[in-house]
Amino acid sequence: MAEIKHFTLTNSKGESVVLSNFGASILAINVPDRGGRIDNVVLAYAKDEDYYDDGPFLGKTPGRYSNRIAKGHFTLDGKQYTLSINCGTEHLHGGIKEESYANRVWDAEQKGNSVVMSLFSPDGDAGYPGNLKVQATYTWDDASCLTLDFVATTDAKTVVNLTNHVYFDLRGASNKQGGILNHVLKLNCSRYLPTDDQLIPTGEIAPVAGTPMDFTKGRIVGKDIHDYSFPALKFGKGYDACFAIDDFDGTIKPIAELSEPATGRKMVLSTNKPGVQLYTGNYLEGCPNGPDGYVYKENDGLALECQDFPDAPNHPNFGYKPLEPGETYHHTMKWQFSAE
Repeated sequence: MAEIKHFTLTNSKGESVVLSNFGASILAINVPDRGGRIDNVVLAYAKDEDYYDDGPFLGKTPGRYSNRIAKGHFTLDGKQYTLSINCGTEHLHGGIKEESYANRVWDAEQKGNSVVMSLFSPDGDAGYPGNLKVQATYTWDDASCLTLDFVATTDAKTVVNLTNHVYFDLRGASNKQGGILNHVLKLNCSRYLPTDDQLIPTGEIAPVAGTPMDFTKGRIVGKDIHDYSFPALKFGKGYDACFAIDDFDGTIKPIAELSEPATGRKMVLSTNKPGVQLYTGNYLEGCPNGPDGYVYKENDGLALECQDFPDAPNHPNFGYKPLEPGETYHHTMKWQFSAE
C-alpha cells in the first residue's frame, strides 16, 4: 500500500482541520464552542488501519457512485453494467473493500491552506465504464469554513456521484455522553425519497409535511428517530434517507443547519447538488474504537452527505445526467462553523 499521509491546515484563529489521503478523509475539525473551547467535532478512529473497509465509511470519500445502486445494475446506451453487491442485495458506496475510493490511498499535496488529492480509476474499475480522473481539493479558511471541491473527467460515458461521509457531533470529542439526539437540524428540503426496506428509492419524491421527515423549520434529531411506525425510520433503524433540496438550480447554496444547544456550536452546510442523505449513525456499534479507546454507540454521530440521488441512473424521473467525455463533473461542499 502507498504511504498514508496526514495534513493539518490551521487558520489564523488557531482552528484546524486534519485530513488523510487514505480515502480522501476528514480526520478532525477543531473549532470552538461559545466559551472559546476548541474541540474536534467529527468522529474519528484511533489508528490509520481502522479506516480500511470500515462499515461507517467514517470521514471518507466513497465512489465511483456513492450511496446505493439497486442490485448492482445500471444501463447506459443499452448496455447493462454489473457491480459488486456489498450491502444486503445492493451496491453501496462504490463496492466491496478496495473497489471503493474510500479504501484507497490517493495522491496528495498541500498547497498553502489547501490539500489537493487525486485518484485515477481505470475503465472497468469495480465494473464502471470509462477511465476516470478524480480530484478532491480541501481548503480551510480564516472564516472557519472548510470547502471540498470535487472534479472528475472521463474518456467514456459513465456515472459519478462523489460525497464525503464525515460524521458530526458538535458537542465535541471530549464529551462522551448523549450522542447527537439533542442536536437541532434544519433542512431546506420539503420533499424526500421514500425507499423499500433495502433503502432503494421507489421513484417517488414525497412531501415531508406532517411526517417525522419534516426538518424545514428545525427539529430535534432525536424527537421521532425511533418512530418505527413510519416506514423510512423503520427501514433505516432511524434516519437514513435522501432529501430533495428545494429550489435546486446547480449553484452552491446553504441547504442545512446543524446546531447543538449546550455548546452553542453551529454548522451550515452548502452544496450544488440536488440531494442530501441524512444518516444518524444507526449502525455505529461494532465499528473500530475512537481515540482513547472510546467505544462508539448508535447515534454517536450524524452524517449529511450531499449528492445526486441514490440509484439515480435507474430512475429517469430523478433527472440524473451521466458524465460524458469532454464534460467535467463538479461538486462543491462547504461546512461553515460558528458558535453563539
